[in-house]
Amino acid sequence: MARTGLTVERLTLAAAEMADEVGFENVTVSALARRFGVKDASLYFHLRSAQELRARVAVLALAEMADRAADALAGRAGKDALVAFANAYRGYAIAHPGRYAAAQLQLDRETAEASAARRHAEMTRAILRGYELAEPDQTDAVRLLHSTFHGYVSLERAGGFRHTPRTTDATWSRTLDALDALLRNWPR
Repeated sequence: MARTGLTVERLTLAAAEMADEVGFENVTVSALARRFGVKDASLYFHLRSAQELRARVAVLALAEMADRAADALAGRAGKDALVAFANAYRGYAIAHPGRYAAAQLQLDRETAEASAARRHAEMTRAILRGYELAEPDQTDAVRLLHSTFHGYVSLERAGGFRHTPRTTDATWSRTLDALDALLRNWPR
């Protein structure tokens, strides 16, 4: 029997909050059950598995990131769009480290196609159209941007830039300037 007040949506949001607090890798059905003061079995009425819970958190994070990026991109083009998108991405990763980690989870094809992952790709490609990149250059540039954003955010969160007095914000700004210059002068 379902415990009053427990829903898949409530469990997913609680798991996302837990991920931000203790790390996505520490989100388990047992830990979530303890948070609600119930036995693990109570959650399996709503969830098939721990993997489903993790996938739901990933889908939630992808949707939140896409909404944030879409809001940031509204009415922007060119470098302004690139910077707005990048800052939304980085801002989300900093504000929600566990959810950001969840968004990197490899989802099964059906779940991925139903998620906001497609919106991320479409927004990135829209930005790149402002740089007049066609295929296959556009795909290469999408991968470059994601790799740069993810790499920077991951190193920053892990403390990888603490060895120098230059602020991470200053380097981030220069990184975006460099990406803009590269995209405007993409090798043909």
